Amino acid sequence: MQNSTDNMRIPLIPAIGGLRLAFLIAASLALAVMARSERPNIVFLLTDDQNLYSMGCYGTPDVQTPNLDKLASEGLVFDHHYDTTAICMASRANVMTGEYEYKNGTNFEHGNMMQSTWERTYPMLLREAGYLTAFAGKFGFEVSPAPGEKGALPEDDFDRWGGGPGQTHYETARNESMKHYAKEYPHSTLSYGAFSRDFIKDAAKEDAPFCLSISFKAAHRPTTPDPKFDHVYAGKTFTKPGNYGREFAEHFALQSKQGRQYVRFEDWGYSDRYDEVMAIYYQQIYGIDVAVGMIRDALEDAGVSDNTAVIYTSDNGFFCGAHGYGSKVLPYEEGSRVPLIMYDPRHENSGRGYRTSALTGNIDFAPTILELAGVEIPDSMDGKSLLPLYDDPQDKIHESLQLINAWGPLEAQSLAVLTQDWKYIYWPYGADEFTPTEELYHISEDRMELLNRVQKNQPPETLKAMRTLYDAAVESWRQEAVPYNRYDVYANFYDRSIPWSKKAETLPK
Repeated sequence: MQNSTDNMRIPLIPAIGGLRLAFLIAASLALAVMARSERPNIVFLLTDDQNLYSMGCYGTPDVQTPNLDKLASEGLVFDHHYDTTAICMASRANVMTGEYEYKNGTNFEHGNMMQSTWERTYPMLLREAGYLTAFAGKFGFEVSPAPGEKGALPEDDFDRWGGGPGQTHYETARNESMKHYAKEYPHSTLSYGAFSRDFIKDAAKEDAPFCLSISFKAAHRPTTPDPKFDHVYAGKTFTKPGNYGREFAEHFALQSKQGRQYVRFEDWGYSDRYDEVMAIYYQQIYGIDVAVGMIRDALEDAGVSDNTAVIYTSDNGFFCGAHGYGSKVLPYEEGSRVPLIMYDPRHENSGRGYRTSALTGNIDFAPTILELAGVEIPDSMDGKSLLPLYDDPQDKIHESLQLINAWGPLEAQSLAVLTQDWKYIYWPYGADEFTPTEELYHISEDRMELLNRVQKNQPPETLKAMRTLYDAAVESWRQEAVPYNRYDVYANFYDRSIPWSKKAETLPK
């Protein structure tokens, strides 16, 4: 690996005496430190199924998240952050590529990421630029050389690997690349803290900067919290959100009630065992909080905390009974809006407790990480760097974002667009008892999405503007979708101008 100081010239000293030799060594070390400080280390932490209201820093007094709250107080908290596809496989692909799902071509029921796409992800570009890279946890997708060909995990593309296929396991011993941590950390959540500790300790000794990506399995079901934290929420009751229960979904499209999200309100116990279910959910996140504390302690112990940027977020949200739904996927707030904290200790705005309401999405992580590392951002990326918001939390980087659901029952699939203030959802399915349906929410004033403005108090100018944004998103899909993994047929499915009767021949299968 090329040293970052290889192209830097040190003045020649005619005679190498003791003092001059010491000066030469000191100058060399100073230049190395200077070069390294210009390229920070990066830690990217991704949880699974964590909703916005599971952390104290997002205004939930029922939970204990001291390490995450400390990170929030030291960095920048994002209050308007979304996963552009709210399900794990596609969301992780969006994070890695900085591209919408239909451009990276990766999701359940569609197919693997192609090698050519993988090569322009942030881990690959950083390693090419001289970063040491490590990954541990649930990787979420496989990489194939061509459409239809067998895929595999790209473990050889990282300097250190602790990842696993599929959903991975809560039992550390069942994760092949992590099983050596099983004796000390039998539950996988803390094993990822240990993996991080060891990698940071070793990487800090090298000349190159590092990028560590951790993908926790928690708080994904099956609900399996670390028993060492059973005491944290024992016997506790929890405040239900203001939109809890089926009565707050009467204005939602019939299509949204066809997938597994609707039945899981009852099947997963939110309807009759709310406190018990939420205690388990929050206990899993408490374990993540402890692991985050382990990682930050490791940065301090290795002497690199002052030059390491940390990003914390989730791959999708979780309904937890809001509107009478469970699970995720749907474009409503609880399913798609998630926590995001970013901390750069080198920045003058750190430690000021700043928050931003700027619209951001998971497609923004790849360009952010690349800009932090001083690596050119590919033109193919749909996301924007978050760094301007760290400079000025009142700034904005997006006028609008897309929320995509091209997975699951066709009836429940949708496409949405949102701005700083408004969200427009289109449910295309129109067979049998269904009618293609529009929903419009003034999310800056109605965060719980209690009033569909298409049905009541409709502002015609706003609806027209949001329809125009939506139609532009459909056209982007038509022009930019990959020609494999069944993405090209979706443009007609989502197109508002095509009658349902004419869509039958081109429906996604």
